[in-house]
Amino acid sequence: MMSMTCHNLDFGTRVLDLVAVGSSSNASIERHSVKNHGKGFTGKVYGARRMVCCRQNISRARAFSTKTSVALLDGVGERTAPVLDLKKEAKSPISLANLFEVVADDLQTLNQNLCSIVGAENPVLMSAAEQIFGAGGKRIRPALVFLVSRATAELAGLKDLTAKHRRLAEIIEMIHTASLIHDDVLDESDMRRGKETVHQLYGTRVAVLAGDFMFAQSSWYLANLENLEVIKLISQVIKDFASGEIKQASSLFDCDVELEEYLLKSFYKTASLIAASTKGAAIFSGADRSVTEQMYEFGKNLGLSFQVVDDILDFTQSAEQLGKPAGSDLAKGNLTAPVIFALEKEPKLREIIESEFCNPGSLDEAIKLVKQCGGIERAQELAQEKADLAIENLQCLPQSNFRLALQDMVMFNLERID
Repeated sequence: MMSMTCHNLDFGTRVLDLVAVGSSSNASIERHSVKNHGKGFTGKVYGARRMVCCRQNISRARAFSTKTSVALLDGVGERTAPVLDLKKEAKSPISLANLFEVVADDLQTLNQNLCSIVGAENPVLMSAAEQIFGAGGKRIRPALVFLVSRATAELAGLKDLTAKHRRLAEIIEMIHTASLIHDDVLDESDMRRGKETVHQLYGTRVAVLAGDFMFAQSSWYLANLENLEVIKLISQVIKDFASGEIKQASSLFDCDVELEEYLLKSFYKTASLIAASTKGAAIFSGADRSVTEQMYEFGKNLGLSFQVVDDILDFTQSAEQLGKPAGSDLAKGNLTAPVIFALEKEPKLREIIESEFCNPGSLDEAIKLVKQCGGIERAQELAQEKADLAIENLQCLPQSNFRLALQDMVMFNLERID
């Protein structure tokens, strides 16, 4: 039997790796909703809002809006909703250490349990799993599970988390880890978070098997939760992962890809798991359906905002900051929000991309054009719009440190592109 070492949680301020579904009964409705959100961003006007930010005496920022555009609310009409504008006032950056302080004990317990929950039947597979568990991940998804669990538990009168809350957090992290292992194989990535990937160390065969094993192990623990709604919810995520990869593979170097297609792919690959995490947590708290649906929407909008920010950083940060080559998505033909927006204004960019960067220096030229044509700024507006929606989704929760941490998580994401 192989001895495994549990690594301490890393709560530094480095860039997040997001890098994160509804129940089967309403999956089609939720996917339609994702597409509708995309339609709100295809024009040049995003809706004017007046924002006011003020500082709480506990060094956390709050933000409010006096107007929200119709496009953001999918036709509901204008109404008061809080939004964020981090450029309105200078403030100290939010750190993950502060964000997760209220669930630090929960995360420490999770970190210890991950070693035992994976098991040790196969030393090679376990070594591969440990490699990525210990590669500096921030445990964003389980942290969201704990924050939503504790925020919604107050609504149901629970004094502490249940064993199902904790097991859900562990399952979510295992599924995320499995998806990262497979992503690195598909993308032929040699590095993740500055360390060698599993397939680089152990070969493609072992990496694929390690990811499959972790998916299977998490599914077994999921079935043992004996909650059909949550089982359907999380099972849909694994299907969405595959759908997202197929969508991405079938649209490489396609300059006609539309923004709503990009958003749907981003939902499948990133936001689906985050949405399932937050909704599942609320379900285990015994929250009303209206609350569980708002938590699903919160996770979806936060996940989409995170993905857009990650795609912006691929153009604005250095290889050292990213832990991978800058512009790597574009180089592989994966056209993200900044590129989609830039293509609307620069025909030359299309020519370069469709040539698949065959000429020396063409990738650098494409990156320069994306920046010059306002692709970055419009993508920032898209990330802001999704963040606004996520904050609005939290209004059903009672005021607490846990809700405040969830709001700050949205702000932390936007601060990454400041």
